[in-house]
Amino acid sequence: MIPPGKLPDVGTTVFTVMSRRAAETGAVNLGQGFPDYPCDPQLGAYVAAAMASGHVQYAPMAGVVALRERIASELGARHRIEIDPEHEVTVTAGATEGLFSSIQALVGPGEEAIVLDPCYDSYDPAVRLAGGRCVHVPLEPPHFRPDWARIASAVNERTRLVIINTPQNPACSCLSAGDLDELARLLRGRDCHVLADEVYERIVFDGATHASVLGHAELRARSIAVYSFGKSLHATGLRVGYAVGPALLTAELRKVHQFNTFAINTPMQQALADWLAAHPGFGDGLAGFFAPRRDLLLDALAGSGWRLLRPAGSYFLLADYSALSDEDDVALAARLVDEAGVATIPLSVFYCEPPAGMRLLRLCFAKREQTLAEGARRLLAWRQPARRGP
Repeated sequence: MIPPGKLPDVGTTVFTVMSRRAAETGAVNLGQGFPDYPCDPQLGAYVAAAMASGHVQYAPMAGVVALRERIASELGARHRIEIDPEHEVTVTAGATEGLFSSIQALVGPGEEAIVLDPCYDSYDPAVRLAGGRCVHVPLEPPHFRPDWARIASAVNERTRLVIINTPQNPACSCLSAGDLDELARLLRGRDCHVLADEVYERIVFDGATHASVLGHAELRARSIAVYSFGKSLHATGLRVGYAVGPALLTAELRKVHQFNTFAINTPMQQALADWLAAHPGFGDGLAGFFAPRRDLLLDALAGSGWRLLRPAGSYFLLADYSALSDEDDVALAARLVDEAGVATIPLSVFYCEPPAGMRLLRLCFAKREQTLAEGARRLLAWRQPARRGP
């Protein structure tokens, strides 16, 4: 007999399902968040050079020293702080492993972690595998701003972790410096930590500035922040991320990391260190790179039944289809693959308890302009009677 397992209610992720359906049908894939354009070809040359130079054995458990130094220097300069690459930076197998190992280190059996829905789908399973319980506090559409009174009511003596994601995937909102002040006030005097998923930190639009826990004097002492090279270098298959936190929290994170993945791909780490040395401030142009792609979709679908919500950050946006259909978002997303030839992601799957009547789909604009234009053309060509009755 097969045991029930620790996650009996967890199946294949919606990202895998929709990308598979897109491949099967030839649909334009605006669902899963990966680019369809190449990354910098120099990166591949650096990988080949690293292997030719003999960087093919185990890396240090915490990460290649040169890469950790580059990370510490770049983040430190941006947030005007000192980061110790030896004791405060850990290279992980993508941001997902950084998040998972951090949760295992910080949450114990019977303890609670607060997440803000809609939230990335890896948080809740990781908390449950640690023996903890996820407390889901919803962010209300269309602005998806935190209700700090509601969050405060969820905090109790069992709360050991608050997980935040800014810029937020999938809601595309951003926390402000004032929000971080509220979080610091809420946790003051409590034995509780913060896990900050900041993988889209460089993709913030319209002149706004990313508010990081690393730049917040009070929160930094109790926080681990997680990042992804795959997101910032347009190469999600790199699977190299990093986690940054104070030495005491980093030590706990590494206790889990060393028995999870132990060490990350050595030639890739060395290549990233060399690439970063040749490209200082590499992420400064990311918002400018993605803004025209965002605007292409916003402009192409303006005035149609598709009402797009302008994203504050990340490379996603949300499409309100309530003028086109009364179907729930899961059903419509499945139908759009076949009828419109476009793959999207329903927003409700990111909620523990989605708001009633949710009519929002997530679109990814980390794509070639031709891909976005064709996706928009297909969505415009798809016709649905407005506001069908029961």
